[in-house]
Amino acid sequence: MDVLTARFGAEPVLGGVCFVATEIDAQDRIIQLADFQSLTYGELDGKKTSRIEAVHDAFRGAGFDTAISADIVRDMWQKWVFLASIGAITCLLDGNIGEIVGVPGGADLSLSALLECAAIAGACGYPLSEAFLAEKRSQLTAPGSPLTSSMYRDLKEQALVEVDSILGDLIERGRKHGVSAPLLQAAFVRLTIYQRRRAAVKAAGS
Repeated sequence: MDVLTARFGAEPVLGGVCFVATEIDAQDRIIQLADFQSLTYGELDGKKTSRIEAVHDAFRGAGFDTAISADIVRDMWQKWVFLASIGAITCLLDGNIGEIVGVPGGADLSLSALLECAAIAGACGYPLSEAFLAEKRSQLTAPGSPLTSSMYRDLKEQALVEVDSILGDLIERGRKHGVSAPLLQAAFVRLTIYQRRRAAVKAAGS
């Protein structure tokens, strides 16, 4: 968002949050992994304008849940916090949530990752509600849960991972506000090493 608003100004830019769980199989088909799909959008200043109403009219009835948000930037931060939390913990510990919490201390590590992300969001001016945190604590510590992150699935497929945009950017924002995030940093280092090795193999084979 910072790049977009720096390039085009704040007024032309809308915020948006998409929730969908998918992967691409060996035949390049998009496979839906869960029965939820939603798209929320809004003006960055939260106003309900004719423009956002027009966007809403265009998306309604397309087969997924749609909504206008009065605080889309906070919504985007909430998604970022969850993506970073689950991405960091599943990639760092190489397992799904059920496998992680099934090991003594695993649930505590999941919660620590969430707290690190939430602390960064709060320091950046977007403190998260207790209701949101309670929901995510439950999801990140659910016994037997098969829940993983898209980054973890990409990692297992030896594909590119969004380590810089999901973890690196968040860590840097935290660092600017004096917020330490050792679990996120560990996951960032692990995934960056993976990414560099992957690039080296690709380069050697080209």
